[in-house]
Formats: sequence, C-alpha cells, structure tokens
Amino acid sequence: MHDTGEASMEATEPRVIAVANQKGGVGKTTTTVNLAAAAAELGKRVLIVDLDPQGNASTGLGINPRSLEASMYDVLLHDVPLDDAIEAAAVRNLFVAPANLDLAGAEIELVPAFSREMRLKQAIQSVIDDYDLVFIDCPPSLGLLTVNALTAADEVMVPIQCEYYALEGLGQLLRNIDLVKRNLNAELEVGHIVLVMFDARTKLAGQVASEVREHFGDTVCRTVIPRTVRLSEAPSFGQPITVFDPVSRGAIAYRELAKEVVG
Repeated sequence: MHDTGEASMEATEPRVIAVANQKGGVGKTTTTVNLAAAAAELGKRVLIVDLDPQGNASTGLGINPRSLEASMYDVLLHDVPLDDAIEAAAVRNLFVAPANLDLAGAEIELVPAFSREMRLKQAIQSVIDDYDLVFIDCPPSLGLLTVNALTAADEVMVPIQCEYYALEGLGQLLRNIDLVKRNLNAELEVGHIVLVMFDARTKLAGQVASEVREHFGDTVCRTVIPRTVRLSEAPSFGQPITVFDPVSRGAIAYRELAKEVVG
C-alpha cells in the first residue's frame, strides 16, 4: 500500500468512476486528471487508472511512459498486481496506474483471454480499500478496454463538449453501457454528465448546454467547464490545472465540479 498522504476522515465506500466518451478530443482526459487532482485537494485518496494507450493522463501528471517498470498493459495481460504499477503523482493524495503504447495491443491480446471483461475489476478490487475514489480514463473507442472499465465501475461520467455534433455517438455509448449493465455489471449507472469546453461567447455553446440538460436532467452537473488556453497548456508541463495555474477559471471550475461530484 502506498502511504503517502492522508486518508480522508469519513469512512465512505470507495467509488469507481469510468470517464467515457468514444469521441476523441472531448476533454475526457482533461476532466479525469483535473477532477481527480481537485478531489485529492479535498483530502480524498484518489487513484487514476489510465486505460488509454496514448497515456495522456499519465504524461499529464509528469509520468514518463518510457521509464515505467510496470504499466496497465502488464496488469491486464501479465497478471502483474495493480499495486506494483501504481506511481505517486506530485499532488498529495493522488496516484496513477499509468498506460503506455503497449496497451494498444491489449484490445487484440485480450480477445482469447480467460474472463477477459473482468480483468480490470479484479485488479482494482485488490487495491480498492486504499482509496476513496478511482477514476478510469477510458480510450476513445468502445472496445475491450472500455468494456473492462465499464465492468469495473460503479458509475460512468460522460464529458460532452459544448460544440456542434456534441451528442453524436452518445446514443451508441449509452447502448453499450446498457449492454454491460445487462450482461456484466448490474450496478452500473450513468452518474454524471459534464459539460466541457464551454465558450460563453458563442450562442451554440448555450444551445448545446440547454439541449443536454433537457435530455438528461439532473444527471448533468451544474458546474460547466470553460474552454481556456490554460487548461490545454497544463498537460505539457506535467501538471493538473490546480497546480499549473491554481487561480485560473479552469482550476476554479474543476474544484467546483469536485465538490459537486465527490462532496
């Protein structure tokens, strides 16, 4: 067990949240990293499981994918204990199970594997008592890695960008969530929908936000994440926005979102 940082005082059940949207470039990793960092700031012990072969959640927290002793690929395909792959981030209370490009082959290699959909769930169960929250950053596809994430999760968080075609592909994601719920994980729910990349200067952003709220009601978070340059700059410095620019609009928004989502 990694004993850096303090466990939160309240003994609440750990929650596993899969952050999913099969469209790429919708702020999924940005939301995973920054929401996790804001939750860690609130005193929660947080683990990010990077399930995207691009490894952006890992590099966005300053982890070099080329220097890893073990990654999520080894956990899923070679039965390496998840605890052996976990790295401490520079943020207190925040930990990462990193990904690298090896994970791209996992989609194919998992096909013949025994209980292939359950690999991640079993791995997370072995460390869950060490954390208050586990966020899984899913790849932008609906393959076996995402199925593993949905099988392991208690709830799904869906970031939706406030742009044209925002709802495109969402129906397919919801159908897949329903399939996983019926066949692999009866407890799975869409917990939160987060509006991201919101540009208050455009009429379209407001229209998309209204449409999403009309469709999904209270599942949509009150906090909206603005489109800001600082949010897109932070990953190249290997820092979450709460560290990179703690007083920026993006940092403030993710702190508000953390209060709303994790209390």
